Amino acid sequence: MTAQLFEPFQDRMSRDIRNDLSEALLPALNQNTLAPVRAVADKYLQKGPAAPYIAYIEARLTKYAAALETLAQSGRKDALTRGLVLWDLGLFFEVHEVLEHAWLAAKGAEKEILQALIRAAGFYIKSEFGYVAGGAKMATRAVAALEKNHQACTGFDLDILLQSLRNLDPVPPKLFRQDSAH
Repeated sequence: MTAQLFEPFQDRMSRDIRNDLSEALLPALNQNTLAPVRAVADKYLQKGPAAPYIAYIEARLTKYAAALETLAQSGRKDALTRGLVLWDLGLFFEVHEVLEHAWLAAKGAEKEILQALIRAAGFYIKSEFGYVAGGAKMATRAVAALEKNHQACTGFDLDILLQSLRNLDPVPPKLFRQDSAH
């Protein structure tokens, strides 16, 4: 049975496509090529999936290409920059994937900030699919950690993010600043 909507919290194929594409994005970012993602996309597209799956895959490919271009223009490859570029493209699950790898190796305030950004991305992931209560919980935890580490938060507009999370604003703020050095 095919799903009427792309919904990774309720539909296994949606979840598999989302997860596999986002996992392929990590080597794509490291190699500065869409090839790893295209290979995964082609694997799913060859199966002749329903329209919602095709639309998701095609939208992700377009946004991933935009991310690679923006990152190439920025000249930066650090995890935070990657996460912020993905954030601004609305790729919140991918933000989670990229920042989680950096979070595993981080310590102290950096670790708490990365975890807060992962939770903030989780708020938007959950909100997109109507899981407002779960998203609100994540937003609250993100706010607490960001406030605690306010002085160490650099490279993005912390105040606008905090305001957005406190208000549970369904429209995420833009965070990437091309001119910011990390």
